[in-house]
Amino acid sequence: MQPTHAQSADLSPRWQELSADEQRLYLTLDPAKIPQHVAIIMDGNGRWAGRRALKRFLGHQQGAESVQYVVETASRINLPWITLYAFSLENNLRRPKTEVSFLMKLLRSYLTGNVKRMNDNNIRMAYIGRTHELPPDVQETMQWAAAETAHNTGTTLTLALNYGARTELVDSMRAVMLKLIAESKQTGRPLEELVAETTECDISGSLYTAHMPDPDLIIRTSGEQRISNFLLWQIAYSEIFVTDRLWPDFRGIHLLEAIQNYQQRERRFGGLGESFTDEKLAEDATPALQ
Repeated sequence: MQPTHAQSADLSPRWQELSADEQRLYLTLDPAKIPQHVAIIMDGNGRWAGRRALKRFLGHQQGAESVQYVVETASRINLPWITLYAFSLENNLRRPKTEVSFLMKLLRSYLTGNVKRMNDNNIRMAYIGRTHELPPDVQETMQWAAAETAHNTGTTLTLALNYGARTELVDSMRAVMLKLIAESKQTGRPLEELVAETTECDISGSLYTAHMPDPDLIIRTSGEQRISNFLLWQIAYSEIFVTDRLWPDFRGIHLLEAIQNYQQRERRFGGLGESFTDEKLAEDATPALQ
């Protein structure tokens, strides 16, 4: 399948690096409606291993492989932002220490082993979460990977590490309050007056994701129907796509399938959508007024 002349002008410059199956699916998409930001709740590593009578850590290893496949596909279709829920605050507190230790080693291994591939694919690394609470050697590797890829201008891969959305909101509120207290002291204005003027923008601007657009699309693997304390503020109007596929089996083509589904939806942001007109609303209201 080859793109039409009209299509070619809008396609990602790297679309031909996709696999043959990915190319066929990508050419059915509207390049102008590719999401700006896709966030993924990667779930099912343990179940993937359990169904194969394997140790849980092998599921996590296979899940790390899926990350690179999916992120490289994202870069080839020119997806600006992709955020992966890699390690939650609750994981850190509630998982066995041996599993947490393995996940930290796996993270370091993933970063050190894939920086060259990230640079080859023009991918920039970033992180959100209380990363300062992670082990020092892990933080050092994270900082190194971010510095090594900082010059790239393509897809930004953000890993949510030691992340919880409620904690993010607490941290944001604290930052806003400290800023208001400092402003009150500097200007002499009553703190209560400044608090009354606080807006959503003030809170958004203090989130870990202040430099990022809100996600257009949230993908959850493994079939679970919940958000799991992920980006609660940011996903107010995100489209949600749930697949039964476990994360270790998720590949770039499945990302494209989710985007295809996303493009078939009408996003309303609290409005009525393009299919409604004043005339249509008047017609619908007429029987009720008689």
